[in-house]
Amino acid sequence: MSQTGGQPPLQGALFGADVPDELIGYRGTTACNAAGITYRQLDYWARTDLVAPSIRSAAGSGTQRLYSFKDILVLKVVKRLLDTGVSLHNIRVAVEHLRARGVADLAGVTLLSDGTTVYECTSAEEVVDLLAGGQGVFGIAVSGALRELHGSLAQLPSERAEPAEETGAGADGKSDELGQRRRRRSASA
Repeated sequence: MSQTGGQPPLQGALFGADVPDELIGYRGTTACNAAGITYRQLDYWARTDLVAPSIRSAAGSGTQRLYSFKDILVLKVVKRLLDTGVSLHNIRVAVEHLRARGVADLAGVTLLSDGTTVYECTSAEEVVDLLAGGQGVFGIAVSGALRELHGSLAQLPSERAEPAEETGAGADGKSDELGQRRRRRSASA
């Protein structure tokens, strides 16, 4: 993916005061609905670490993955890239670049592809240069996907993730389900 410096995108302030709360998570079915993918795709992508949930991963039977707003945005972009015929290998490369960015930074990114390679453009000049070179066949304006997602997630259920010390996380940082049950039982007694 090509990335050249330039002026910061004007769309960086897309959310203003509405920047998504990093502790708000969405369960798998909600992530699927918002991104337009099947649960089977979501599960496979999580297991192969293409797009893993950043708020809470599944830690055994009965636990629910929680995806952040950014995770779902990346899921939506992956879906669009797949729909246009980009290989999963090239999508993995693109996702690595997207993961390194914050949500506001993603608003200024346009992905262009010739069906083989995915190019990251952060300015109108980069898009024009790529198209003039005959390399771009289709494009995905991440800001458009971001606006769609912001609107659709407002209508879907979410939940607030608890800080690690309140969820019963062990020394290894993983959730201790038994500890959570004991605390709930003692709190209700």
